[in-house]
Amino acid sequence: MLQERANKLHKKVVNAWAMYDWANSAFATTIMAAVLPPFYSRVAGVTLPGNLATVYWGYTSTIAMLLIAVLAPILGAIADHTGGKKKYLASFMVLGVLGTMMLYFVSKGNWFLASALFIVGNLGFAGGNIFYDSLLPHVARADEIDQVSTRGYAFGYLGGGLLLAINLAWIMMPHKFGFPNAEIATRASFVSVGVWWLIFSYPILKWVPEPPHKAVVAGEEQFNPVVAGFRRLGKTFHEIRKYRELVKFIIAFWVYNDGIGTIIKMATIYGAEIGIGETDLIGALLMTQFVGIPFTFLFGGLAKKLGAKNSIFLGIGVYTLVSIEGYFMSHAWQFWVLAFVVGMVQGGTQALSRSLYGAMVPKSRSAEFFGFYNVSSKFAGIAGPLTFAVVGQLTGSSRLSIISLVIFFIVGAAALYTVDEKEGIAIAAAEG
Repeated sequence: MLQERANKLHKKVVNAWAMYDWANSAFATTIMAAVLPPFYSRVAGVTLPGNLATVYWGYTSTIAMLLIAVLAPILGAIADHTGGKKKYLASFMVLGVLGTMMLYFVSKGNWFLASALFIVGNLGFAGGNIFYDSLLPHVARADEIDQVSTRGYAFGYLGGGLLLAINLAWIMMPHKFGFPNAEIATRASFVSVGVWWLIFSYPILKWVPEPPHKAVVAGEEQFNPVVAGFRRLGKTFHEIRKYRELVKFIIAFWVYNDGIGTIIKMATIYGAEIGIGETDLIGALLMTQFVGIPFTFLFGGLAKKLGAKNSIFLGIGVYTLVSIEGYFMSHAWQFWVLAFVVGMVQGGTQALSRSLYGAMVPKSRSAEFFGFYNVSSKFAGIAGPLTFAVVGQLTGSSRLSIISLVIFFIVGAAALYTVDEKEGIAIAAAEG
């Protein structure tokens, strides 16, 4: 009887933890990917000449990524060395919610305000995720950590997709929902993200217990999270260099994943610039959200036949074709097709990249090396949006920006080709 009650309580805690992914994924879908970028182009940046709205959105994404890349190791050190993980999570959540909801006040020509509020919202989103992730080992039992992590991922897909569907309905049929026009409905969708994020954060704050932390010992009273965070990052970088194949893989990952991330961030604002309607842009992104769920599992099955590395090559090849076709895209149906194709490989490519990296990491140091993987990829992720913005500004054409991403996939694939994953896995196994 006691064991049964303990199991029920454990399940409740796990689901409460996963619900935070449901809560904040609305920011990733509606704000980062689907609704805000075309709104930025057509409303906030409508007074900007040429393709400058797209260019400035690229710079905005770059600044947002750079800020969290610098703060991530500091926040990680705080998560590891102090108590109150839930307190810090709640603080960043509130910051993200406020920044997001304030987007309602962005009107025609307010591109600078839109950029500033997006950066604030993104800081809350990414900062909160660091403390959310740090709770996982305390929530999941040792034999179920992969399953619990996957549950959060699935909750995020569903939660973000559901609110995006609601937002799309508002924008397509504003009068049926009491909005005077599509612009007000779009601005209201930003508020809905903040409300959604706030409400569905309640379970993790209510039901997930605050984990214990190691008391500060003599000599650590002057703990400095800035020094500790970057010192740990430097130490891990020194240690990881001993694993030659792992280093080659992570360099390849930095490059091709930056191309993937840039497509995700820039797709809808690029589509808006070339004249594709907002309903088509958001609808196609919504489709991608749900196409990604089954195809991620199918990609996992494909890896059993082709191997993880070859399956990643397939994904990179598809993204290369998407970038090339994006240069020639001019009709909404083409955007829908490309969105579907991206949905086929997006989740699978990133999931297999993570699992291949994990296979070449010594199990005894997995937390340390995955921390480096997450933080370093944020620094590496600055180059793609910056390249997109610079090329667009220099040439006056975002078509050249989208095709410039091909270089990330070519260089990334070439670097991946040099990786001997079997040797890397054998070394990791020997190290334990």
